[in-house]
Amino acid sequence: MPTYLDVPTAHTPPGGYGATMPGPILDGCDDPLADGAPDLRGLWRVLDLRADDGTVLSHDHPMWQHIERIEQAGDRVVITAGGVVHDMRADGTYENGVNDVAALDHATPISVAASFEAGALVLRPQGMPGVEIRRWYDGDHLMWRYHTAFTARLARE
Repeated sequence: MPTYLDVPTAHTPPGGYGATMPGPILDGCDDPLADGAPDLRGLWRVLDLRADDGTVLSHDHPMWQHIERIEQAGDRVVITAGGVVHDMRADGTYENGVNDVAALDHATPISVAASFEAGALVLRPQGMPGVEIRRWYDGDHLMWRYHTAFTARLARE
């Protein structure tokens, strides 16, 4: 059985993965989650999408179609969605964080530190002080706050 440390870091293929999500990266890894790590594993679909002021975003907003898969083992997290594969260690460093491309264009390089804080996965893009992306539970739902752009409530598929 491989450990999460044995599995090479995955990256988004050039141009994104297209319409078909690739298979799981950490398949077969059964390492226990790191201390303080919320168990966010699963396939999730947006159920509610709101602007920073709490208003529901228009139903033609592309994030309403968002589906993501979250895998976890140890302190490693892989989020696959929107054409990208963001594979990271949640140790607070940029070196082991997401070093991939932005979902916006599948080309712009990004470096993002990840950590587990107070029951949430927190992502902080390098060079963007104060910007945070958070994922946490609210009951059975996964909450995803993308800084001031939106907050989404996701349900398991």
